[in-house]
Amino acid sequence: MLARASSARGFAALSLGALALLGLVTPAPAIEVLSGTLKKVRESGAITLGYRESSLPFSFLDATGKPVGYALDLCLEVVDDVAKEVGLPNLAVRYEPVTSENRIPAVVSGKIDLECGSTTANPERRRQVAFSPVTYFSATKLLVRRDSPVKSYRDLADRKVAVTAGTTNEGALRSLFAQLKIPATIVTGRDHAESFAMVKDGRADALGLDDVLLYGLLAGAGPEGASFKVLPDKLSFEPYGLMFRKDDPDFAGVVAGTFGRLAESRELRWLYEKWFLKRLPNGERLNVPMSDELRTNFQVIGLQD
Repeated sequence: MLARASSARGFAALSLGALALLGLVTPAPAIEVLSGTLKKVRESGAITLGYRESSLPFSFLDATGKPVGYALDLCLEVVDDVAKEVGLPNLAVRYEPVTSENRIPAVVSGKIDLECGSTTANPERRRQVAFSPVTYFSATKLLVRRDSPVKSYRDLADRKVAVTAGTTNEGALRSLFAQLKIPATIVTGRDHAESFAMVKDGRADALGLDDVLLYGLLAGAGPEGASFKVLPDKLSFEPYGLMFRKDDPDFAGVVAGTFGRLAESRELRWLYEKWFLKRLPNGERLNVPMSDELRTNFQVIGLQD
């Protein structure tokens, strides 16, 4: 009986082998094991994007209350590639508002999977989170009223400077004032809109923020924006990136792949022009050409002139 069973099993194995050679039996596909964010997304059927409410043109709310912007467009390109990677063509996209103060904890805790804003990718933050390739190069500058006596950071003695809580601008200005012994007072706003409001209503004499965000605030202010100006001094260097959890090589690979795809297809250039050169949803233009530094950065990852 045992011999007969063994013969039957051997015949079955030979038959399956022969059929496989003829192409009539398809071998079972290898099961790909997902990890980190990709596993989380696959199991939940959704990915959560963190957005800013007033970081124009990177991440802000349009007139209908929908999150839009340059960083959001880049994030949605990443989402498309994540959906393919996890095999979910109808992957749901959830949106979660974040601020300068809570954006890093939101990423680390898993509350959001990808932060789509205007976050500086510096060494200190890289100890907590990971970043995409650079999306923009900015610098801390000062915004003042057009008729203000403040012409430079050197004129800020005994004056108040607004910053947004949790930004690198706050640290840059505190360091500058301490180094040069300028007795200025730092006041903080919850978000960029609140910080700008402090200068508008006289609670602060200047606003310290990344230059492109200052231009965005002026563009978003409409005619009132003409009452303010941005001073030329560059007080810090700020490379931006999309932010996600560190020690997640599979997700990082998808993000890097997305940027490579967008660079090779020149979509990176088109997305930049859409938000920095063309009309914004409110009809205003920033008219900020791509810097040489950013163009070189995009060329490194595949952008062709």
